[in-house]
Amino acid sequence: MSEGPNIARIAALVADPARSAMLLGLMDGRALTATELANLGGITKQTASSHLAKLVDGYVVSVETQGRHRYFKLAGEHVASLLEALMVFSHDSVMFQPAKTIRTGPKDLNLRKARICYDHLAGEMGVKLYDHMLEHNWLHDDLSVSAKGWDMLAQIGISQNTLPLSNRPLCRVCLDWSQRRHHLAGRIGKAVLDQMIALAWARRLPSSRVISFTPEGERRFFEWLK
Repeated sequence: MSEGPNIARIAALVADPARSAMLLGLMDGRALTATELANLGGITKQTASSHLAKLVDGYVVSVETQGRHRYFKLAGEHVASLLEALMVFSHDSVMFQPAKTIRTGPKDLNLRKARICYDHLAGEMGVKLYDHMLEHNWLHDDLSVSAKGWDMLAQIGISQNTLPLSNRPLCRVCLDWSQRRHHLAGRIGKAVLDQMIALAWARRLPSSRVISFTPEGERRFFEWLK
């Protein structure tokens, strides 16, 4: 037996079709009950509970009890990043045809444009944000925020003092399912999406991963990036 992380155990947890369906249902950052997740997985609540126990034991999913109800959610942003990368890989492995142009990611144009990935902005708008931050020196090569970056973030109400204390990285990248390029994750990624929603630039569509920008919000988004 070789030394190193036991990736086979994690792969087995994610590989089951019912478990993968439930995990993808948690990709928008919500916490759901076993009954809700059972419906997503097309299985009974009893079977879902068994699957969820394995996912909790494997630190893929966490659970929180409130009154009579237990709510399940992804164990962290690192799990969302893993699932996003697996969506990229699984789509490409099935669809790869060397002689043809591949349309990557979801068919839904709204999902392709802007969606939530756990708690940060993904899709075309998320990639544009990250690319701009790099190209205009808002971020250093090590993904720390530059002085200019903090100045620009302050324009939409984000500062070092307003960020909640957390062990999560300030900035990290996540491979985007539809764009096949990186978007911004981490505490800054979450803060930016939270502010866009607070400023009414965009909103989360109910029961969907879609982030819908208003015409005015989209105009202000690109104006901020200038």
